[in-house]
Amino acid sequence: MSAVFDNIRSDIDAVMARDPAAKSRWEVLLCYPSIKAMAYHRIAHRLYQKGYTTLARWISQHSRHKTGIEIHPGAQIGKGFFIDHGDGVVIGETTIIGDNVTVYQGVTLGGTGKDVGKRHPTIGSNVTIGAGAKVLGPFTVGCGSKIGASAVVLKAVPPNCTVVGNPGRIVRREGYVGGVDLDQVNLPDPVKERIDRLEKRILELEAQINHPSDR
Repeated sequence: MSAVFDNIRSDIDAVMARDPAAKSRWEVLLCYPSIKAMAYHRIAHRLYQKGYTTLARWISQHSRHKTGIEIHPGAQIGKGFFIDHGDGVVIGETTIIGDNVTVYQGVTLGGTGKDVGKRHPTIGSNVTIGAGAKVLGPFTVGCGSKIGASAVVLKAVPPNCTVVGNPGRIVRREGYVGGVDLDQVNLPDPVKERIDRLEKRILELEAQINHPSDR
């Protein structure tokens, strides 16, 4: 059980480091649903590994009712895991999550319904997954990558990349190296970039029509 408590302390440290609203460790311990959900999960996961699957599932479902966060006890989660706000997060049975990962509310780490065995994603260390994002399938999101809010990711993401949109598209490669990148605002928007290019081209064509001698 000492390893369980060590991981919980690491989870509290992660909240203190990444959430400016957190004023004290006691506040985090008593008030943050992420810490409650992870405390339940750390215990349920140990029981699941030892074969007490029904008890482990009962604990995970009790946690879901208490916190709004559903984590299957089979999921493997590293140290320093932080679910910000938390409501509506779902993490499937064969999910593997590295260290220092940040997940926002409404995120699903799930399967597609057609896979067997390893059905859920593997999330590398230092990954940030924005609010409402869905990562579906047995592939890997590389270390240091960022998934934008509401993105739907259906295939592997290399390390240190940024993914946005539905379906998810890589819009930045090797964009951030080192630590945890929590910026969820300054993300590339490929749709806006295309619209901007079209508007620019339309203005150029209008200018040519209005001033044919300039051609």
